[in-house]
Amino acid sequence: MTNGAEQNIARAVIASARSILFTSGAGMGVDSGLPDFRGIEGFWRAYPAYRTLGLRFEQMANPHWFAQDPELAWGFYGHRHALYKGTSPHDGYALLAKLASRLPTFAFTSNVDGQLQKAGFRDEAIVECHGAIGTLQCTTPCSDVLWDAGDLAIAIDQVTFRSVSALPRCARCGAIARPNVLMFGDGQWVSDRTEAQELRLAQWLRGMALDGLVVIECGAGTAVPTVRALGERLARGGAKLIRINAREEGVPRGQIGIASGAMDALRAILD
Repeated sequence: MTNGAEQNIARAVIASARSILFTSGAGMGVDSGLPDFRGIEGFWRAYPAYRTLGLRFEQMANPHWFAQDPELAWGFYGHRHALYKGTSPHDGYALLAKLASRLPTFAFTSNVDGQLQKAGFRDEAIVECHGAIGTLQCTTPCSDVLWDAGDLAIAIDQVTFRSVSALPRCARCGAIARPNVLMFGDGQWVSDRTEAQELRLAQWLRGMALDGLVVIECGAGTAVPTVRALGERLARGGAKLIRINAREEGVPRGQIGIASGAMDALRAILD
C-alpha cells in the first residue's frame, strides 16, 4: 500500500479516536535538527573526537565515565544538554499538541531531550522511560533526590569534547552529579521519577477503552524496542497503531505503517 493510502487511513482512524497515546523515539527529533546517533558513523559525525578515541555511543553513554573521567563524561552530556535546551520542537509537535487539546492524550518517549514539555505537553501526561537530561542526580547515588539542572552550562573544548569548567555536584555529599538518564550498564540510575510517570500512564490507560485508543508512534527503531513494544502490546488489546518511521515502518497485521520522517507524516495526517 502506498504512503498516500496509509495516510488517508490514518486520518480516518484519528478522526474516530476517543483518546491518543503519542509515543516517540530518537527519529522524532531529527526534523528539529537533533542527531539520532543511528550507527557508529552517525555518532562520530556528531562527535568526531570520539572517532579518534574509538568510542561508540554505547560505550560513551555509560555511567562509569563519571567516576573514571568526569570531564569526558560531562563533555558528552554537557554538550547534549546545551543542544537540547537550545533546540525548538518542529511543527509536528505543535500538531500533536493541538490534537491533545481536544482529546485525552498521554505521551511516552525514550528521548531525554525535553522537547515534549517545550511543545506544551503537560508534565503529568508524559513518560520519559529513559529519564531526562534536564534533571540531575548524585553519581553515587547517596540518595534518591533529583533536582532540576536549571541554568546549568558546561564549558566544553570543541576539539576534544571535554568539559573545561566546574562540574555540578551533589549538595548532600559533594560527589559529582550526573543527568538522571538511563545509560548502558547503569546500576546507579535513580528511577523514581520515571516509575511515577509510568504509574500515571498505567492509571490513565485503565480509564481508557482500548478500542477507542489510537497510538501514534514516531521515529522509534528496533535497536532498543521499548517504544515499539508498548504500541504493539496495546494494539493486541484492541488499540489502533499508526507507526511513522523512515526506515522501519513495518507493523503487525491490521495496523498502519507510514514510511516517512515524523514532521512530514504528521503534517499529512493531522494538518
